[in-house]
Amino acid sequence: MFKHAVVDDLEKIVITYNSTVASRLVTADLEPVSVESKLSWFNSHSKEKRPLWLVLYNDEYAGWMSFNSFYGRPAYDGTVEVSIYLEEKFRGKGLGKACLQKAIDVCGEFKVQNLLGFIFGHNEPSLNLFYKFGFEKWAHLPKVANMDGIERDLIILGKRVE
Repeated sequence: MFKHAVVDDLEKIVITYNSTVASRLVTADLEPVSVESKLSWFNSHSKEKRPLWLVLYNDEYAGWMSFNSFYGRPAYDGTVEVSIYLEEKFRGKGLGKACLQKAIDVCGEFKVQNLLGFIFGHNEPSLNLFYKFGFEKWAHLPKVANMDGIERDLIILGKRVE
């Protein structure tokens, strides 16, 4: 189940996000972020255009998913990056699949024609999930992230949704 996030949810959203930093698998942040530092990001979302949802599992908070504007220019309004972050205890329960299906299903409502996933090349579980939903490799940026002296590739997966 999905519920639109409100500002009071930002603290748990940030906690979930920060839980992924140490793995060096999901985010390019190298240190945990603060709630205050994510307020502008939170405010860039809206129910009408760029949603930020809480992901619920049996009515319990399990993580979040968002649509983020791509490149910030009007000509790209029909293209969004989908981000999915799940609490560790809820990973492997099919929620990633449910999130991607929801993202695909609501594209028409938000006038989105292209969904993007920005995924590190070594994050095989996420790459495999997106590939299962028909996403294709649209870009490969080799060694663009340096995490603790290890250079990592960024793969941009895309899916045209009409």
